Amino acid sequence: MSILLLGGSPSLPSSSSRLLLHIGDRLAVHGHQLQRLHVRDLPAQALLHADIDDAGIRRAIDAVASAQAIVIATPVYKASYSGVLKAFLDLLPQDGLAGKLVLPLATGGTQSHMLALDYALRPVLHALAAKQVLTSIFATSQQLVWQDDDGLTLAPPIAARVTAGVDELVTALAPLTRLRAAHSVHVANGAPVRSLQDHPYTPASQAA
Repeated sequence: MSILLLGGSPSLPSSSSRLLLHIGDRLAVHGHQLQRLHVRDLPAQALLHADIDDAGIRRAIDAVASAQAIVIATPVYKASYSGVLKAFLDLLPQDGLAGKLVLPLATGGTQSHMLALDYALRPVLHALAAKQVLTSIFATSQQLVWQDDDGLTLAPPIAARVTAGVDELVTALAPLTRLRAAHSVHVANGAPVRSLQDHPYTPASQAA
């Protein structure tokens, strides 16, 4: 399945972007296709002027539309998600997340910022008609240790939450993955999908 990693930090590298990519690596192990989109890389003038005709903005909106799931990461500023992320979410259609699974991530200086996920970001994701917003993951900068040689090290509580979040997303995607695989087989064979209503059980079919 296609998963979009959506980074909302105005700076790179950052704690939130490193956590986002770490989770992306975990999801890739399960065979999911990943796309990356960092809002800060979009044309600044087009983003601030809500120019949805700009080619870069259009591609970003299309990337959201084509994904089955989105992992969205943001730093917490003043008890809310980042301004650049808000500017991008404001460009999506009213039902821009319809049918999609969303895993929200956030990082902040202290645990006091944790509720920003539930009180600031989560309502927006629901307003955009997300099919399901999974359990949020919040980490402080002290719980995410970066070393150039070893990469990102997670504090044990965050490592456990990341494992649970990845498992929750993979489990939620499983029915969609099976449905898509079944559809591909039927299309490849040129045969329509049939059900028991099309071919009901009869005693004669038992011998077949």
